[in-house]
Amino acid sequence: MIKDINELEVYSLAMDFGEIVWETVSHWDHFSRQTIGVQLINACDSISANISEGFGRFHFNENKHFCYYARGSLFETKTWLIKSYKRGLIDTALYSELMEKTSTIGKRLNNYIRSIGTIRNPITGDNAK
Repeated sequence: MIKDINELEVYSLAMDFGEIVWETVSHWDHFSRQTIGVQLINACDSISANISEGFGRFHFNENKHFCYYARGSLFETKTWLIKSYKRGLIDTALYSELMEKTSTIGKRLNNYIRSIGTIRNPITGDNAK
């Protein structure tokens, strides 16, 4: 059982992804940062924030619930990346790299959601099948 959020791979991937996006957006002009940039960073940062909030709730149902929010934020991030690419704010190479990272995070997040379980025995702590 993972006791520290930093041991959770999907959380670490999402945190690193947020820093890459932050660094990218920080070089955009003022208008681009204030329109698309703020939206992109908020969506991106929300991925790791929701994973950590669910983890901190200590109940599997709430954890899953916040992971679903994280997945929604991941899809929102993809939308802002597409808009950034179509509007010439990121080049093809960076766009491909970032979209690949969203794919990896999405797979890890879905695996984590499946691993959370459904019913926990309050005495043994085991998940029921």
